[in-house]
Amino acid sequence: MTALPGETPGTGGTDTPQDAVSPPDEAGAQEPAADAGPASDGAEAADSPSDAAEDEAADASSAEAGAEAEAEDEDEDEAVDPASTEAGAADASPAPELSEAQAELAAQRELRERIEQRKAAKAEPIAAGGGLSGTAADLLAAVRAVESGEQTGSAFFASPAPAQAPRRPAPAVTQPPRTPVPQAAPAQQSASPEALDTVRAVLVEGGAPEALARPAVGALGEQAAELLRTDPWQLLAVPGVRPEQADGFARALLGADCGPDDGRRTAALVGWVLERAALQGHTALDAEAVRAALAERAVSDPDAAVREAVEEGVALLFQEGGDEEPDEVETDADETDEGGLAPDADTPREPVRVLLGLDRYALAEESLADGLARLVNTCEKAADWAEAAAAAPSPSAAELIRTTAAAGLVAHSGGETARAEPAALIAAARGLGLRAFGAAHSEDGRRRLAAATGDPETAVTLAGLLSGAQGPGRDEDGALALDLLVVLDAPQLDVEGAAVLVEALADGARLVLSGDPGVLGSAGAGRVFADVLAARTCPQVVSRTPDPGPIGELVSGIGIGELNQVDAPGKEVVIVPVRDAGEAVHRTVQLVADSVPRAFSIPAEETQVITVGHGGAAGTRALNEALKQRLNPGPGRFGGFDPGDRVVHVPAPGRAVPGVVRSADAEGLHLDCGGVPVVVPQERVESSVRHGWALSAHQAAGMRWPAAVVVLPGDAAQGLSRPWVYTAFGRGERHLSVVHGVDQALPHAVAQVPAQERTTRLRPLLEALPTPAAASCGPPAPAAGGPRRDVRRGPPSSGAGREQAPVRRRPPPVRRSPRPARPPRRRPR
Repeated sequence: MTALPGETPGTGGTDTPQDAVSPPDEAGAQEPAADAGPASDGAEAADSPSDAAEDEAADASSAEAGAEAEAEDEDEDEAVDPASTEAGAADASPAPELSEAQAELAAQRELRERIEQRKAAKAEPIAAGGGLSGTAADLLAAVRAVESGEQTGSAFFASPAPAQAPRRPAPAVTQPPRTPVPQAAPAQQSASPEALDTVRAVLVEGGAPEALARPAVGALGEQAAELLRTDPWQLLAVPGVRPEQADGFARALLGADCGPDDGRRTAALVGWVLERAALQGHTALDAEAVRAALAERAVSDPDAAVREAVEEGVALLFQEGGDEEPDEVETDADETDEGGLAPDADTPREPVRVLLGLDRYALAEESLADGLARLVNTCEKAADWAEAAAAAPSPSAAELIRTTAAAGLVAHSGGETARAEPAALIAAARGLGLRAFGAAHSEDGRRRLAAATGDPETAVTLAGLLSGAQGPGRDEDGALALDLLVVLDAPQLDVEGAAVLVEALADGARLVLSGDPGVLGSAGAGRVFADVLAARTCPQVVSRTPDPGPIGELVSGIGIGELNQVDAPGKEVVIVPVRDAGEAVHRTVQLVADSVPRAFSIPAEETQVITVGHGGAAGTRALNEALKQRLNPGPGRFGGFDPGDRVVHVPAPGRAVPGVVRSADAEGLHLDCGGVPVVVPQERVESSVRHGWALSAHQAAGMRWPAAVVVLPGDAAQGLSRPWVYTAFGRGERHLSVVHGVDQALPHAVAQVPAQERTTRLRPLLEALPTPAAASCGPPAPAAGGPRRDVRRGPPSSGAGREQAPVRRRPPPVRRSPRPARPPRRRPR
């Protein structure tokens, strides 16, 4: 039996210490005593099973009347030595009669002597090979004859032994490259057939499609069938299920026992609303918004529904803003005026904002805030990197090196060209003997970083770093074995992934978050980079290196809300007007297959199409279908895919990995994702693989291609915003074509539609944590995330005023629900 980690083999599953119970010798129980090997020390200390049986027989012999007759019967059944034979003869001779007690003692003494004799026989050396027979005995005899010189070795062979063919050396065991997978996201476990069958039966009984069986088991576990039968609204935990469908499922199972105000329904609706908000980037949601959503779904008393959901632990309640708790504020008698009121009793209080959130995001934000504060307070502030800064390739790179030398957490912002500055920082830190690495969001970003640093070992993907497939690995404490980590594409960090990353950094390590604050945010919940910039808890370095060329000029103008016409003498930027979605698809295929390859010598496989959404007449689905028919036609015999198809693999929510289909077999669909072979199991192909000639801007974030074709059909106007246009237009390195069909909606979106606000708790948590070390690193640079929102009462004061009279801030407390325990903050070394 395989022992669990931390257990001693043989003791798993029992509370009895190992040295208190000796396992029986199975070999000794199956083989005769004479054939067993020499007994070990443990075996000598304990009686064998046969000895124990004879002890019991000796105890039972006291009830027998004739001890001599018992001894004679045992002598007939067993072969004994001559001494025992003589003893039997003596017993046969006339002897004085013994009392019953004396006879019993004599019988016990005789049995004890036999036990001692058997023990002594076992301890004696046994001739090697005495228990062998057949071919084994013949081989042993032949070996002994050769060793003694009686016969030669050739005498045992009728003919010379054939020469043994030379063996090829065994190939070195190399592990295939592993698919990058994130720690805040675990691999799905295959569901047992029994669980799937029981869930299918419940789904069919409730009128739901059987195809939901596997997702239901994945979301609810092996007990999904029982959960769905007792609480049918748990079906809302399955992705893609809407409340109307869950209500119909519940009516089919419960009949008249269910209603719109059923506690099970309202609790499930609260969780569903918060999960939907997380898909839009929110880690928490205003309580009023939750109540409004419940009222839209026929809940008569949303306030009571929210209270019940909080009491049951479905959601956590937080308070943002306001002052201390009334019971925590102590007012002395000397501080009151003549009327008996406190000095600021008439001061208007700031409205208290009540938020609802899921515990997973609450724990992630609190853990992340504590981890960032730990990094700020435990790093070495007296490091001298002056020489490395003097040798930096640009002033911005030198500033980044100097700032990182004096801080444990640094925020660096800039465009595509500014990625050279983190690369210079990594090279400088390596020159000082530090273990410095850079982590990018995608494999494409990793390759670009490796080219900038000149050392491929310094560049990893974030998923590969956390999984151990890339990077320095872990030290004996389980932390990443590095001194400096630069995270590029920091806006793509969601709160759960960032919490896992920061927790993996050791005390004293330095973290640099680098990225472009103008691009789209993370696909997961949270806005880590924007909150760090807005909280101003660490030094900030803003790059002064602009992006060159017509594309860089165009994108820089979009970042400040201006859509300017740029000079493109080499046709770096081309606008293609279209009238409808059908024409947009036609012109897109023409650009990718003919125009761009002919004019710029960029093959079709290096041109990426980007559009607003997946649906619609010119969404990713329609564009991928048209591009496949033109570039790689085929029957789609591998689940709709053919060898050579460009695809995008989504191993986890929020991660899109471009690849190419190579083949398929019983194992699944074989992909080549940037040189890394990936096998997608058959059951996951439909849900995690899509054609990838056309992507959405969120999927394309963090990657670049030689040419990009941005498709803007007429029905895409509602999905446009400044971050979306900024991200999409910046994906092309040498050429950008815009298939334009939205008229004035494009300049309107750039000028007047900013980024969608996300409700998070990370910023106030960062502002509340003590980070005195951050003040010693100099005044922070202006944040790129807009004006700062002060959570205190009264007008905001200047920076100097805050330093002279710091205001105590508290993290938003939890109401009506036990707050999850915050992970203990590690003390500075």
